[in-house]
Amino acid sequence: MPTSAGPGGSGNQGLKRDIGLIGLIWTSEGSIIGSGWLFGALFAAQAAGTAALISWGIGALAIVILAFVHAELGAMYPVAGGTARFPHYAFGSVAGASFGWFSWLQAVATAPIEVMASLNYLSVHAQWVQTEKNHLTAAGYGLAVAFMAFFVLVNFFGIRWLAHTNSVATWWKIAIPVLTIIVLAATSFDSSNFGHQGFAPFGVQGVLSAVSTGGIIFALLGFEQADQLAGESRNPARDIPRAVIGSILVGALVYLALQVVFIAALPQSAFAHGWANLTFVDKAGPFAGLALSAGVGWLATLIYIDAVVSPTGTGLIYTTAASRVSYGLSRNGYVPAVFERTTARGVPWFGLFFAFAVGLIIFLPFPTWQKLVGFVTSASVLMYAGAPLALGCLRRQDPDRHRPYRLPGGMFWAPVAFIVSSMIIYWAGWDTLWRLGLAIVLGYLLLGGSALLGLNPKVPHLDWRSAQWLPVYLVGMGLISWQGGYCSGGPASSVSCGATGVLPLWWDMVIIAAFSLLIYYWAQSVRLSDEEAQEYIGSMDVLPGR
Repeated sequence: MPTSAGPGGSGNQGLKRDIGLIGLIWTSEGSIIGSGWLFGALFAAQAAGTAALISWGIGALAIVILAFVHAELGAMYPVAGGTARFPHYAFGSVAGASFGWFSWLQAVATAPIEVMASLNYLSVHAQWVQTEKNHLTAAGYGLAVAFMAFFVLVNFFGIRWLAHTNSVATWWKIAIPVLTIIVLAATSFDSSNFGHQGFAPFGVQGVLSAVSTGGIIFALLGFEQADQLAGESRNPARDIPRAVIGSILVGALVYLALQVVFIAALPQSAFAHGWANLTFVDKAGPFAGLALSAGVGWLATLIYIDAVVSPTGTGLIYTTAASRVSYGLSRNGYVPAVFERTTARGVPWFGLFFAFAVGLIIFLPFPTWQKLVGFVTSASVLMYAGAPLALGCLRRQDPDRHRPYRLPGGMFWAPVAFIVSSMIIYWAGWDTLWRLGLAIVLGYLLLGGSALLGLNPKVPHLDWRSAQWLPVYLVGMGLISWQGGYCSGGPASSVSCGATGVLPLWWDMVIIAAFSLLIYYWAQSVRLSDEEAQEYIGSMDVLPGR
């Protein structure tokens, strides 16, 4: 039963350290291999044609750079909800609360996305689940509630069961995509497809747009889940870097191979209306449709089964992450203290149920998988920008702390990683960023309300000076995106979203890089003093690996 003691009392039993290296790797891999493999290859090909292969390479390189930054921080500060807390250590409460909100928002919205992916495939055989426009029916919404309740049930029984359950699911989730790659490569591989309408029919902008809007970044999200569970790792010093880096490399290789066999397996009739409008049997389930076209119905059956298993495993992990991020936010004094309450098994029960409730609400304004994807991606890429900023500062603020993994050339890679984050944000498109702006405003209202009502006795000092660069960055990225040439549906030259397209190709990226460097070094110059940073860091509960 949930404990009822108040914050600081016996109600907070603390998080248990039960997960080993394999559990951590499978936790991140279980998040990376989710509904992204079921849809990513189709959306990337529609956005970039054969050049989607380049898009996957760019996306993988970007995520690897960010993963290395996260690996140093995750091992150095093995705390629950690490992604939300790193900026807190370097810049204090205002920046920490902001990036914490981005982290929680993307985590809490991902479970509904995965449920929606499962229901999309299920609707092929159970038409009562969705309408013709892929909106949930009343019965479908009830089924969605059941999926979400299952995530809560598994989490409620403790993290050890979570690791075991996810380990089994992840073996399946890896096996089915790999089997799909092998079977389609052996039975339906037409190399002439790679030359249809040229290598890059939509040019450079199509290639770059696909990175953020074609499902690529979304598909590769999840590597930081090992960081989120660092506070529950048996040996975080040794295992966090290996888990973060290992999981992203495995995921990237699987997705690149899937893109290759997807393009090669497309029937010639699929190109009747061009890459942007690929048409084939059961396109709603791309790989299942291709398997049917290739005459391997048994593989299509397995893929339909996996369309439930893979998204369910990912939703399970992100439900965990949302409760751990809210736990970390409460520890920092950003949200009400009730989020720190844990069961005797060490499960943040209030954060778990709150994530469940918000997840159910998210289905209402975002009734389809495609609409939810853009929402999560926009919050995620902004969340990632906090880690490289924090790394650059913490190298100076906390130089003597043992670093189980020290990123070679870290002071070079930190600003590079921040530029990469800004590029991903920019390529997401203006119509994505203005919606993200609304979510940011809502978050500040929620966090401000908690402070005004005194719902957490740990009232953080508002470190405005150390976060003075943040509003400039957010507004500046919005203005550049508005004047840029990208929309969530592709280049602004072919899709209308309000972006003016004034900034020409290449010059827009030069401006993004220069602006990012300006913000990066501005943030470094106004970081917390070493003493202030140590005060924030000193309160964390860590157990260094031996």
